[in-house]
Amino acid sequence: MTSAVTDLIPHRPPFLFVDDIVSESPDGLIARRTWRAEEDFYRGHYPGAPITPGVLLCEAVFQAGAVFLSRQASAQKTELGAGVPLLAKIHDVRFRNPVFPGDTILIEVKRKDVLGGFTMMTGAVRKPDNTRILTVEFAVAWKTPSGSKDVASQAS
Repeated sequence: MTSAVTDLIPHRPPFLFVDDIVSESPDGLIARRTWRAEEDFYRGHYPGAPITPGVLLCEAVFQAGAVFLSRQASAQKTELGAGVPLLAKIHDVRFRNPVFPGDTILIEVKRKDVLGGFTMMTGAVRKPDNTRILTVEFAVAWKTPSGSKDVASQAS
């Protein structure tokens, strides 16, 4: 994991699922994640035949989307303000192949539209050999969650 990722989003281990940024463009980016066999969730998700939970694969996509939004704000010299990236909508998730401990995935996110403070995005996960893992559409807003006191200090 590079500090570039942790400098951009508030997520931290054990709930950080983006290791580094592979490439980026004005409308999206590609990130990478290697799933480590010692990660605790594998002990309970099909013991003896562990599979990476689909919800965590989706979370990796959503985190890559937050990395993209943060990078875009930096490039445009705009402030996102206080708060964190909050998932507003998930649509049309399609799982195609499983991910196992030790697998590396590439996570691609693209911005589709920005409307009323929400960024609509698409995401896809594949293996380096181009095996498709999942696709998803989602929306993100940068907000301060209700009940949150000081988000910035909590993320450190």
